[in-house]
Amino acid sequence: MTLANAFGSGFNKDSLRIRTFVLNNNTFKVKVPLTAETEAMFDRIRNVDEAKAEEHYQRLAGEFVTNPDKYKADPDIEYLENDIKVKGISVRETARNKVITENRITEMVRLLVPESPDFDMSQVTYQDIDELFPFPVQLELVEEIASIISPTYKPTRGK
Repeated sequence: MTLANAFGSGFNKDSLRIRTFVLNNNTFKVKVPLTAETEAMFDRIRNVDEAKAEEHYQRLAGEFVTNPDKYKADPDIEYLENDIKVKGISVRETARNKVITENRITEMVRLLVPESPDFDMSQVTYQDIDELFPFPVQLELVEEIASIISPTYKPTRGK
């Protein structure tokens, strides 16, 4: 006998995992991940695709690499062997952080429950998300999803 059986034959554990929120008059459903699913998701978020990071680096550093004479005298620009720092911030690290941000947005959006049961959210890419939602909306979505899947203890705290 499992714990689920203790709640009766009408108990649907999956429905407990679905929560909703409204963003600009659009209702979204989110499936709250189990602990193991959350840990796997965080591992995927932290896994930086080095090729993507390099693409972002090339795009971000392009102007500095193409026109070094223009920036050599600027005290805020520091050329390193394999990086450039702007006001002390590594462009290479910024590119890696961009990949992590895209991973986080992608993983969070994949938690949304599609209206069509045949749609596989695990196949959604950051490019799909970026084509549909402007970046500020992506951040709002992530914030809403994170607040739904993260445990809060407000209701149980004493007054």
